[in-house]
Amino acid sequence: MALKDILVSVDHTKQGAVRLEAAVNLAVAHRAHLTGLHVIADHYVPGFIRIQIPDDIFEAQTEAIRQRAASAEKAFREAAERAGLSHEWRSAEGEMIDTLALHARYSDLAIVGQRDPDGDDAAAANDMPDRLILSIGRPVLIVPFIGSYPTIGERVMIAWDASRLATRAVNDALPFLVEAKKVHVMAINPQGGDEGHGEIASADICLHLARHGVKVEAQHVFADDIAIGETIVVGERPAGTAELRDHGVRLVAELGEKPRPAWTDGTGIGYVFAMELGDKRRVRA
Repeated sequence: MALKDILVSVDHTKQGAVRLEAAVNLAVAHRAHLTGLHVIADHYVPGFIRIQIPDDIFEAQTEAIRQRAASAEKAFREAAERAGLSHEWRSAEGEMIDTLALHARYSDLAIVGQRDPDGDDAAAANDMPDRLILSIGRPVLIVPFIGSYPTIGERVMIAWDASRLATRAVNDALPFLVEAKKVHVMAINPQGGDEGHGEIASADICLHLARHGVKVEAQHVFADDIAIGETIVVGERPAGTAELRDHGVRLVAELGEKPRPAWTDGTGIGYVFAMELGDKRRVRA
């Protein structure tokens, strides 16, 4: 099982170069076609403000946008050609998330960036990548705005709650899981019953993955007095693993030495982290 059609969001930022490197390496590993997409975001300026701004300022802005697009295209083509990849370049104008979603629906995987809250990219959508994940209908790999990730998916962690969303996420992640050196399935505060984990937490999903040739281990922790996301991020030691779970379509890039959240929607879900979880360990604040 492999990815054959990958789309990567390309921009002029420093993190964009890291994202492009990750996308190229994945495309090489899976012998996939790689599409680079640069979105020129719409900027609405009310008329009463527009008439107060000299034309030369707008012309300078238009030229800067053109130069950024040209720089992004040059970086993409050089990286893809250097790797010997089948590739294509697209540049499109429109609302950032809607445009990304439209193009990415026709790919096996979309690789996008995490918005840097302290960055200077004014075109980045405030609700990126949250709304994209819910809009796209395809697997999304989010590369954090910090760090570099030349390899992705050698050691993987699945945060498993036996839900429909987690089931979808695991299925979307199979191209990564079958190639991973080690996969941990982690259940936090597992519950039994028809909609729960069964007699042994995570046993059923591990058996299913093993039938695909995935090298997988089942683990669980109990943390009754701390949020699930914080349990994962704060309570365990780092070992270079990565989470593949969120809203059924989220894949996350492998991190480095220290656990750190990449983004959260305030619900306690949505952390990217680097850790290895111990078997049946109880975590307290």
